[in-house]
Amino acid sequence: MTTTPEGNGAVVDAAFCERVGKVIAVHLAYRSRAEQRGRTPAFPSYFLKATSSLASSGGTVERPAGTELLAFEGEIALVIGTTARRVSPEQGWSHVGHITASNDLGLYDIKHADKGSNVRSKSGDGFTPIGPELLDAAGVDPENLRIRTWVNGEIAQDATTEELIFSFGQIVADLSQQMTLQPGDVILTGTPAGSSVVAPGDLVEVQVDDVASSRSTGRLATTVTAGAEGFAAFGNPTKVTDADRIDAFGTAEAAGVDVPLTGAAALTAAVREKLLSVATATISGALRKRGLNNVAIEGLNATKGTRKVIGVARTLRYVPNREDLFAARGGGYNAQKRVMDSLAPGEILVMEARGETGSATLGDILALRSQVAGAEAIITDGSVRDLSAVAELDIPLFHNGAHPAVLGRKHVPWSVDETIGCGGTTVQPGDIIVADADGILVIPPALAAEIADETVEQERRDAFVFAHVQKGNKIDGLFPMNKQWLEKYHAWVEAGADLGTL
Repeated sequence: MTTTPEGNGAVVDAAFCERVGKVIAVHLAYRSRAEQRGRTPAFPSYFLKATSSLASSGGTVERPAGTELLAFEGEIALVIGTTARRVSPEQGWSHVGHITASNDLGLYDIKHADKGSNVRSKSGDGFTPIGPELLDAAGVDPENLRIRTWVNGEIAQDATTEELIFSFGQIVADLSQQMTLQPGDVILTGTPAGSSVVAPGDLVEVQVDDVASSRSTGRLATTVTAGAEGFAAFGNPTKVTDADRIDAFGTAEAAGVDVPLTGAAALTAAVREKLLSVATATISGALRKRGLNNVAIEGLNATKGTRKVIGVARTLRYVPNREDLFAARGGGYNAQKRVMDSLAPGEILVMEARGETGSATLGDILALRSQVAGAEAIITDGSVRDLSAVAELDIPLFHNGAHPAVLGRKHVPWSVDETIGCGGTTVQPGDIIVADADGILVIPPALAAEIADETVEQERRDAFVFAHVQKGNKIDGLFPMNKQWLEKYHAWVEAGADLGTL
């Protein structure tokens, strides 16, 4: 370790890299990255990187011959300053000596071979550049750090530690439960959204800034080169799937992969407007025509009467209360609170409570948080506490009754954004939910556009029939329309479909 000429702090050099004891990396830690991956973990998880993968700023990294998916991940690296063993989350940060920038490079072409351990995909020589400057942890605010990554001078990642799912103190404490963290050990703390694929000739730069003091690590620079050697036949071959490409590039669009429409991509403004304009019963009929008879969430009450809502499903699952499990996962910033905080406009939270009404699944504070976040509605097949207060909020709630007890009496908040069962039907994250006092329907995203078009047409036909019945016409031949009535209908549509002309 040497000192910079300006005397601002220590810098990472080859000697520093040789003294590192172990390198530990966090899988998912930033909310934006978790949203890309479609899952938000309840606790941090980790993998190890070889110390031989460490490199200092200004070096190169090879993309092996015959591969295509070398991806960068700009991250904040913690360098342990004092020994940590079985410390608390409150104590964890005090054991960090320095922070610096890092690049957790990975080769997705070989990721399949290690079933999550990332031994080969993440531990290539030069796959963990860190530096250039080490900032004294005692002089920075861990909750107000900024991480940025540039590729060929263009910004690719820009986030702050405000969006971390797990604090640095929690990460240190969690690791120290099982292993002794020693001075010089390095922890890579996860990457935000924006990670993508780089190619030979690309220059990747990562920088960490302490926002309050304006101190910076400087730019950690790594140039990608083309390797002359690939993977030999005596080991696992490389393999690339569309899923690998999506993970490497960050999104299906960036990867050039066509995937079935889900969620917000399927619920365009035009589709939303059409579905809101038609009766729930009409949508139900269109679903039944396609053989979907089990897509209604049943038996719930609506706080907003006939007000109609539409949105993309987010899901939360409660499991039956077991005291030891509630002690481990029911308190603190649990799955229930995490999903409420992560809701966004256009989303509807659907909760699986197994129809259990002997304990509440939410109250007025969490309902208010969902409203402030912009969620369209909340659906639960369990009970609600503070029901009168919740009913006065603007956010529509569909529920199974009231109960004064907190959720711990019957429920443990368990998982977020997984397939669940609610009110007798299955709901997946990304499904489209249409709900009013007449019913709650689950629409598979891939069918949303055609159902929207079909139901608008069906309601126009129904309006035509209703108007003629109102004028005294008989039902026979009109409902359903025979050939003669269909000719009149199509002529009316071509003329502008004005009910006033009938």
